[in-house]
Formats: sequence, structure tokens, C-alpha cells
Amino acid sequence: MRTPNHAADVAEVLLAEDAIRAKVAELGARLSADYAGKPLVLVSVMKGSLPFMADLMRAMTIPLQIDLMEVSSYGGATTETSGLVRILKDLSASIEGKDVLIVEDIIDTGLTLNYLVRYLRGKNPASLRICTLLDKPARRIVEIPIDYRGFQIPDRFVVGYGLDYGEHYRNLPYIGVLKPEVYGAG
Repeated sequence: MRTPNHAADVAEVLLAEDAIRAKVAELGARLSADYAGKPLVLVSVMKGSLPFMADLMRAMTIPLQIDLMEVSSYGGATTETSGLVRILKDLSASIEGKDVLIVEDIIDTGLTLNYLVRYLRGKNPASLRICTLLDKPARRIVEIPIDYRGFQIPDRFVVGYGLDYGEHYRNLPYIGVLKPEVYGAG
């Protein structure tokens, strides 16, 4: 892979930093109200959702715990899911009897999240809900019940705010559309 050039590789800013910040604050307030008085565990699906979860938990005003999982359904720098899901890092603590919120960066096909939801339900949480920053329904293969949605986006390849291509672009403070020639589609 060639050396990325953030300024040259992004075709357009889809969601500006201010818009993301406002939406995260809104979601944090909703979650704080909905889970008031309940022990909540946020489960981040690494690596892409880490910036979102960090900002989301700071926007929440209730006591909570966090845990991290890493799952893989992509191979290297590919832009297509393989359909094969592997758990690379499992939860550190039991979620049995707890209210659990899966925090995702983006839901597109739904294959990975569908697997993850079934897997986590097997650990007997009191409740299991989903919060995603981005929803890309045009690519959905498996229907996923999204309880908290930040933005619905068109079927474009996006990077930034945790989202990557070949492990690059995650540190952009906005969400941008990657030029097709960068990932070999143009």
C-alpha cells in the first residue's frame, strides 16, 4: 500500500467534526436518560469504534463500565467482508445479568454484528442493545435492530473518526469519503 496522504486521499468531508460532536452529545444524553439507575456495560468493537466510545462515555452522566472486543470479518486492506467472523479478543468480564450496549462505528452488511449479537446473547445479559455512529443500510444483508443511531449514510467508502482503510485514516477528526482510486475501485 502506498503512503496515505490524508488531504489528497479524501474526496469530501461527509460528516464534519462539529456534527459528530453534537450527535455524540445527543446520544450520550439519550443513553443517560434511558439507563438511569441501571448498571450499564458499554462493549466497544475494536478498533474502529474506540474514538466513538471514548467520546460517547464522556457524554454520559451515569455510572458505567466498559469492555472491549475485537472481531474480524475483513482480510487485510480489503473493502469487502469475507462473511467469516472471528473473535480476536473476547470480553474481560462477565456480562451475565447486566445491561449491555454494543457500541459500533458503522453497520453495513450486518453480518459481523449479527454474529456478535448472537454470541453475546449466549452470555445471558439482562438486556442487549446496539448503538452505532453510522448506519449504511444500502449494504445490509442481515437486518439488525439498531436502538441508537447517529447518522444514516449513503453507500460510500468512508474513513476517519476511527474508520480505516488498511489501518490508516483512523485519526481524522471527521468522516470523509475516500477516493476510489485509493482503494482500487477507480
